[in-house]
Amino acid sequence: MRHRKSNRIIVAALVALVAIVMLVVGASNDPAHAQNQQAKRRADVQGITRQAPSAAVADALLDPSDTVVLLLDHQTGLFQTVKDVPLRDLRAHTVVLAKIAELAKAPIIYTASEPNGSNGPLMEELAAAMPNSKYVARKGEISAWDNADFVKAVEATGRKTLVIGGVWTNVCVAFPALQAKAEGYKVYAVYDASGDPSEMASAVNLARLTQAGVIPVSTNAVLCEFQRTWNRSDAAEWGALYSEVVPHYRAVAESYRKAQDVAKAPKQ
Repeated sequence: MRHRKSNRIIVAALVALVAIVMLVVGASNDPAHAQNQQAKRRADVQGITRQAPSAAVADALLDPSDTVVLLLDHQTGLFQTVKDVPLRDLRAHTVVLAKIAELAKAPIIYTASEPNGSNGPLMEELAAAMPNSKYVARKGEISAWDNADFVKAVEATGRKTLVIGGVWTNVCVAFPALQAKAEGYKVYAVYDASGDPSEMASAVNLARLTQAGVIPVSTNAVLCEFQRTWNRSDAAEWGALYSEVVPHYRAVAESYRKAQDVAKAPKQ
């Protein structure tokens, strides 16, 4: 009798344990639970005094801890065909975008369709800006998302938000952006770190991407959304990037520093 009673107790305990496991698994698979957990994680931004009141608010801006920056085909041969963005700005914004990701410790994955072909090599100043980036070679695929190694590299980060810049915007950015969006990623296209052969191509592509749910954004917006507050220990490093992406901001900073120096100087 005692043996049977003991077995019943063990069975009851196992049933209870299975029920608890099912509840935990069910909660983790529940979209609302996942959103709440994500909101708690995203709300914990050092230096911000107001915590996100909901998952929707937490998800409204870029989260560096969930973001991968993809730099696609910034090749000097293709640069010669860009007509919608000044080439100087395109190169500068691409470098700043890489520096933003590095400062925020967001992964950077970059690639080129065929660096030894007519599209030319990757812009030389980019490598110095992103020492922790990962390069993925393609095997001729026009869309980076058609390359298995590239997609695996993105998946390996475990992140679900993609910030993409590339040349051309209507091909090298658009194709993987549309494909990744279709597979459940949240996708941003950085328009001033990308370039197209004409303003018409850029405008038509903008309409196509936004209709598909891809979010157009500027390098400056990415900078501000990653930084989020000046109340942080590395504020000076973030501030330095503004002078690169918005050159006139450097004049603002210089004027302010000079005014502070004059105010602090002893009166004669």
